[in-house]
Amino acid sequence: MRDEFSVLVGGKAGDGITEAGMIIARLYNQLGYCLYQYLDYPSLIRGGHNFAIVRAAGKKIGAPRDGVDYLLALNQDTIDRHSWRLRESSIVIYDSDEVKAPLAGGVGLPLKTFAKESGAPPIARNVGLIGAFSRAAGIEEEIVEKVLRKEIPKAIDENLEVARRGRAGLEGRSDARVDKRSYPCCPVITGNEIFGLGLLRGGLDAYVAYPMTPSSGVLHFLAKVAAEFSIKVVHPENEIAVILMAEGFAYAGKKAAVGTSGGGFCLMNEGMSLAGMAEIPLVVLVSQRAGPSTGVPTYTAQADLPFVMNAGHGEFPRLVIAPGDAEEAFFWSAAALGLAWRYQIPVVLLSDKTLSESAYSFNVEEAREIPEFGPVLWDGDGDYRRYASAEDGISPLAFPPRTGAVVKANSYAHLPSGITTEEPRAIEAGQDKLLRKKRRLVEELERLKTLNVSGDRRSSTAVVCWGSNKGPCGEVGEELGLRVVQPVVVSPFPADLFREALRGVERTISVETNSTGGMAKLIRSCGFEADRLVLKYDGRPFSVDELEERLLEVGI
Repeated sequence: MRDEFSVLVGGKAGDGITEAGMIIARLYNQLGYCLYQYLDYPSLIRGGHNFAIVRAAGKKIGAPRDGVDYLLALNQDTIDRHSWRLRESSIVIYDSDEVKAPLAGGVGLPLKTFAKESGAPPIARNVGLIGAFSRAAGIEEEIVEKVLRKEIPKAIDENLEVARRGRAGLEGRSDARVDKRSYPCCPVITGNEIFGLGLLRGGLDAYVAYPMTPSSGVLHFLAKVAAEFSIKVVHPENEIAVILMAEGFAYAGKKAAVGTSGGGFCLMNEGMSLAGMAEIPLVVLVSQRAGPSTGVPTYTAQADLPFVMNAGHGEFPRLVIAPGDAEEAFFWSAAALGLAWRYQIPVVLLSDKTLSESAYSFNVEEAREIPEFGPVLWDGDGDYRRYASAEDGISPLAFPPRTGAVVKANSYAHLPSGITTEEPRAIEAGQDKLLRKKRRLVEELERLKTLNVSGDRRSSTAVVCWGSNKGPCGEVGEELGLRVVQPVVVSPFPADLFREALRGVERTISVETNSTGGMAKLIRSCGFEADRLVLKYDGRPFSVDELEERLLEVGI
């Protein structure tokens, strides 16, 4: 029984590569496989080179492999760029109307002609390619039709005809049969959609965002389901308006979140400080891409950790969370809303292109139970003081219009009533209140799982990773017998848990997709030292094969 399959489908922007990859993933999903899809595309609406790698396995996975079992090409560029991935047993299928220099042994089909003769639009070439692939892979025609009917409801008869012609083109060329697995047939959805679902689970009332790759998928998803979940989804004119509008929602008692990437978050910095001083609960999703500045807008990086941890001027408590997979993205986006409202602080969910735009088999049954973090509300007794002193630093909330309450939100140093002050003792008392709140937050986090350990827990070599590198590090750690330590909450950093996770470790290797080792610097500031760095900063994520090779190079 084959343990796993990898399929690469490629073409240019406008060829429907994203949709083709998702359809292939859902075909394997119907057969009981666990799925991961990586999507690679340039910042172009038309042209360029797009490809998707779909990996299907009988176990939980979160990263691609380099080699592929099937190479599906809608143009010559795909053949030229990816022939290095082929194994001896790999199968190549291509559009012979477009590919003029095919590989020996490949199967060419006139897919553009099939689409035209079937009365389908040219983009239906991808469906013909999927039909041919399904025959080569041994996937039953009934499953193909079921998935296509769900994924392409428009012009379905014409698309099915193209798929049938593609399938017939490989008749007699393959007798492969794909074995069924037992992984639950759960949805295959993107990380951005999972972040959106988690925010909805946490009680989201409003989502505000200016589209910025790679976080835009959250905006698109929540806009699509806004009516169903009775939430407000707003696209203002820029990122400054985004964060201030979200804080306005929060002032009115509505749970709000915003989404952006590094460049947009730069513009939100003053708004972050406003949330800190005025104690406005807010969740900010920052999905990293390669910078500086515009950088490489459709590719990945983990370079914004120091920036996000220190965003905003002045001293105020904030929580920074870096989920590593689909289940963590769901749990922590829901928990982020609860914690933001419990402690009246800004909370940052730190993602990246890899986590946000990859697709996963998401089994909600595997996600942790989400605790309830109810806000502290004013009971209506006496005169309302928005910033009333409290032992834990958490003042009761009230929202306008509330009878008997004048609700203030002040960006200046203020008295418990919310009135501006410049008196030394009052300024000090206000800062002490924020510090008490931070200490209480740290105590709360100790009851949550803010750090993961996987692989061989007895190994004397530890790989430290964060965010989306959880996928390749976890898999390679298991294969090579390494201990894998993954902080999920990165600020306030769980130093005690980290120290315990490294007990007995003699050598520590930090794996990151940046050029300067942001996590290595963070753990050094907490009294720990990474012996070696394994860094990747070409805009692409680690594959399982590449990471294994890189770790062997540093002499594990």
